[in-house]
This record gives sequence, structure tokens and C-alpha cells, in this order.
Amino acid sequence: MTHSLSLSLSLSLGASFSLLLAAPTMATTTKQSQFFDAIAAHCGQAFEGKVTAGNSADSAFSGKKLVMHVRECSDSELKVPFHVGEDHSRTWVITKTDTGLRLKHDHRHQDGSEDKVTMYGGDTQDGGSAELQSFPVDAFSIDNFKQNGLTQSVTNVWHMGITDSQFIYRLTRENRDFKVTFDLTKPVALPPTPWGHE
Repeated sequence: MTHSLSLSLSLSLGASFSLLLAAPTMATTTKQSQFFDAIAAHCGQAFEGKVTAGNSADSAFSGKKLVMHVRECSDSELKVPFHVGEDHSRTWVITKTDTGLRLKHDHRHQDGSEDKVTMYGGDTQDGGSAELQSFPVDAFSIDNFKQNGLTQSVTNVWHMGITDSQFIYRLTRENRDFKVTFDLTKPVALPPTPWGHE
């Protein structure tokens, strides 16, 4: 009985010690929660942006009105449609997971059906900060890109940044650096409902 009790106690102490060692992870989660909450604080608002880095691959965004809309917010998920002119096909989905944050791109056709290239993105690999999180491409997305002839995208890393005055969406990979910067100080009129989210 004594042996059993001491074994139980040492296991308990070991678990407590493990929790102490895991403390930095808790701090990481706090930073990610602060980042998540900073976006959620703008729930129900829309903001206009402009391309602040890009190249010829980003011509689809040239001369178009770019609007992000923090449209749907829960404690664990944010849905942020990204409107490009009359194209309402894109919605960023930011989700809290057991290991950090996940970013997915929900792409729809005008009839609401899913694009063949959709729900791609990735999970955070480190704690990031309250102002910046990065999402390296995940295995599901790599497979999807390869199946659809988008092999140039298999090393994508997406980044999102937020301050009191700006929200930044950025995509980086070799020979590509695309960035849109949104002005959070001037809410704009709400855009139409994104396709497939009526």
C-alpha cells in the first residue's frame, strides 16, 4: 500500500512538473488568443484595403475594390470574407485548435458550390505574437494544389498581422510576396453576402 501510495504521489508530482514545463506553451496560447480577440473586436465591421506588395501574378487584384468583412465570430472561429471587386468567392476561416491557430481559405462559386481549390491553408507552427501569426501550408493543401496543377503553391506561407490601425494579409513563397493592407481606422459599408454563406 505504501509503495502504491508513493508511486501515485511521484506520478502526481511528475505530472505537476510536466505542467510547469509546459507553462511557456500556455503563454504562447495567450498570444494567439490576443491575436484572435483583436480581430474579433472588429466583428460586424468591414474595411477597405490596398495591395502593398505584389507582382504580375497578382493582376486579378489590380484596380479592384478590396474589402475584408469580419462577418461571423464565435469563441473558437472567425469567418472573414475577402471581397475583390464583384468577386465574393473568398472567405478566410480562422480557428482555434488544440495546438494554436488554423487559417483556411473557403473558396466558392457564385452558385455557392465549393471551388475545387478550397479549404487550403495551414496551422501555426510557433507562438507568433499578439500582432502577427504565420500559417505554413499543410499536407491537405499540398495535395490539393498538386491535384489541381498548382505546384508553385506547395511552399506557401500565409501571414496575418493586426495593430490598432491596420490588418495585413500576406502570402509568401519563393519569388512571391503578396500583401494587402487594410485600414482599420475607417470602417466602410458592408459588402454583399459572400457566395455560399447565405
